Amino acid sequence: MNHLNWATCVLIFSLLALCSCSTTKLPTEEVTEKISEKKPVEAPLYLFNFTESDFLSPVLEMAAAEKKLVYVDFHADWCAPCKLMEEEVYKNQELADLMNASFVNYRVDADTESGGRLMTIFEVKSLPTLLFINPKGEVLVRKSGAALYTEFKELADQALHK
Repeated sequence: MNHLNWATCVLIFSLLALCSCSTTKLPTEEVTEKISEKKPVEAPLYLFNFTESDFLSPVLEMAAAEKKLVYVDFHADWCAPCKLMEEEVYKNQELADLMNASFVNYRVDADTESGGRLMTIFEVKSLPTLLFINPKGEVLVRKSGAALYTEFKELADQALHK
């Protein structure tokens, strides 16, 4: 019996050794150059026209001048539902046409100082949080969590009809 247990242990350790990788070999110059030549990751291409600003007030002024409402997306790079919206909503041509025509679109990075201030002002507790506001900064429609095509379109329509 002891002989069988010992043989089993030897077999297990042998299999584990085959499944692991370790080396003392250093990367060649060619490999090091390829690693250092790695291109930076490009920003995702969205069909929504998002306005760049560290502050909300210029966005509200733009909305007032263009007679539009404001769509605000509170997001973070690490937020999985935010990534889902980036792929399923912000790259949808029909939604982009609606949003670009009727709203000034604005994304707020929750991990920045200005994003943190806006999260406090609008009492954002989870990501993503979607706000549809008027040019005075009053919230017309609020959604905590991701919204995909149908729900997102309904939220935008609700805001437009208030």
